[in-house]
Amino acid sequence: MKKIIVGITGASGSIYAVRLMEVLCRRGIEIHAVVTTSGEKVLDYECGITREELSRRVTKLYANDDVGAAIASGSFRMDAMVILPCSMRAAGALAHGVTDDLLTRAADVTLKEGRRLLLVPRETPMHEIHLENLLRLARAGAVVMPAAPGFYHRPETVDDLVNMMVGKICDRLGLEEELFLRWR
Repeated sequence: MKKIIVGITGASGSIYAVRLMEVLCRRGIEIHAVVTTSGEKVLDYECGITREELSRRVTKLYANDDVGAAIASGSFRMDAMVILPCSMRAAGALAHGVTDDLLTRAADVTLKEGRRLLLVPRETPMHEIHLENLLRLARAGAVVMPAAPGFYHRPETVDDLVNMMVGKICDRLGLEEELFLRWR
């Protein structure tokens, strides 16, 4: 069984995390989640999902201030970590080695252990500091996947757009999913 850590920050776009967790759950993948305080607020505002409800959707939900949690250790066996949405605060902290909470510590450990780390920023526009931080993370081994779904599959609903982006995330995780019509 695979184990994937899902980090949710306070950037807009929590719907992507919710859909990804639905896909992972359906596949029987262990989901270890950590949500920032801002992430909880945005998740509730955008999706109507509280921390309590989120805890029922994942294998384990960690408190972001619990820097001693299992996912903060390189000895915790996991397959990948996805931060979505990834705020510029989290990207900046991670790019500069500032690991003062569980989310950034788990991501830092994921990088140092050479495991897959996917960052899905939704910020737009980005200025030079944002871009430099994301470039620094890509050079360190992270995969940066801006939340920018394509339109070649002719989406008709918001769900179509969300499914396309989550499908691309699943591709990078090595999970076969047909969430959107692929280019032929």
